[in-house]
Amino acid sequence: MSATILVVDDEENARMIITQFLGPKGYEVIGAASLAEAREQIARGVADVILLDVQLPDGYGPSLLEETARLAVRPPIVLITAYGDIDMAVEAMKNGAHDFLQKPIQLARLEESIKRAVEIVAMRRELVHLRKAQRRGQDFVVGSSPEIKSLLEQARRAAGATVSVLITGETGSGKEVLAHFIQDNGPRADKPFIAINCAAIQPTMLESELFGYEAGAFTGAEKRKPGLLEVADGGILFLDEIASMPLDIQAKLLRVLEERAFRRVGGTTMIKVDVQVLAASNRPLARMLSEGLFREDLYYRLKVVDLHIPPLRERKGDILELAGLFVRQNNARMGLNISDITPRAVEALRAYDWPGNVRELRNAIERAMLFCDDPAIDLMHLPSDVVK
Repeated sequence: MSATILVVDDEENARMIITQFLGPKGYEVIGAASLAEAREQIARGVADVILLDVQLPDGYGPSLLEETARLAVRPPIVLITAYGDIDMAVEAMKNGAHDFLQKPIQLARLEESIKRAVEIVAMRRELVHLRKAQRRGQDFVVGSSPEIKSLLEQARRAAGATVSVLITGETGSGKEVLAHFIQDNGPRADKPFIAINCAAIQPTMLESELFGYEAGAFTGAEKRKPGLLEVADGGILFLDEIASMPLDIQAKLLRVLEERAFRRVGGTTMIKVDVQVLAASNRPLARMLSEGLFREDLYYRLKVVDLHIPPLRERKGDILELAGLFVRQNNARMGLNISDITPRAVEALRAYDWPGNVRELRNAIERAMLFCDDPAIDLMHLPSDVVK
């Protein structure tokens, strides 16, 4: 991908060399000779990656680490350090710096570092795009029942506090949608939302997916790879089906929650992150504690707020509201103009127990609209399971 690199260095010759090197490789390079100029460029939102000298005429370069941490999307920062500044550089990486390069800069090393930073930028852009696409089809945490009203009020409070949240509920009840609701109603609304299904990834791969790895950490690890915790920095990490997480990784996750820091697989440097963790499970975690299948300390660390989504069969008063929402969404998406549901179809929807919960209802409405040539969905358009 194309990316804009902001080079913050008071030496004009150094800026010129970097510009002449990175420009032909497809990067747009912008120079800044001071912290003040750098802040102006950052405020304009043009910098995808920042290459930052430590000593500048008007201040200390790494002070930008704290300032950029408050941005909705924080650009990766690569420090340019003089000999003898290694301890400072390591401390800066703990505070969120992406990498550091020693003077005189080796151009091959510079290119490698910029490539890794741009990979993170590209991943974040793609995740934002996917999240927006998903939200267009997943707005089904709605309802007027007392249970849902109470649930959403608790979720709003959890969103404002940015605490860890444990979301429980049956398959298809909308746990990830509720997680998106929490993000949309909190201070991390415009920051990354990173979701991972712990049950869908091999246990041996889950650790490297979460924490990333250093080059040479294991066979096939040819270059450093940032983990999802790193990509989610400043935003939300959603751990779906957390009951499937192996005990050894549970211990490492607990440490992240307590210390707000982690090490990549094969790494020695602690990397600080600011991540709100939301976890979801359709299995009874409390029972798994007594069976030794889930860590008790992690369980209580996650459920600072415990949100349970009731199954659809226990809130049938919400069925028509949800069905109406899905009709409107599908009309827009499928180019249809269905405006109603007949009384006998409504009766069938209310009589059915919906073992697949809201997801099953959404699919049933979509299927009915696909086969409906009339202004209203009727009994004949609904799936046979619902009609029976």
